[in-house]
Amino acid sequence: MPAYVIVDIDIQDPVGYEEYKKHASATVFRYGGKYVARGGRTEVLEGDWHPNRVVILEFGSIDRAKEWLDCEEYREPRKLRHKTAKTNMIVVEGLDEPLHNL
Repeated sequence: MPAYVIVDIDIQDPVGYEEYKKHASATVFRYGGKYVARGGRTEVLEGDWHPNRVVILEFGSIDRAKEWLDCEEYREPRKLRHKTAKTNMIVVEGLDEPLHNL
């Protein structure tokens, strides 16, 4: 089942964060992930969540997403992200088949 990593990022150091992005992308792709959204425009439709920069990654499974997050290749970029931004991150399991008319 696909899994989606959803991250709300509050960038504290824009220059350092740009450096992080250069290194992070390769690790995402190496673990079979892909970017679904990467900092595009957001609009609050309901509630009082006011996200900063939203990134959504798709992986083949929750296990694969967690392997990426904890992999050796992502260790240093992850430290750099922690130094340059405050983040909230979740992983959510997707659907095997998209829902159509029920």
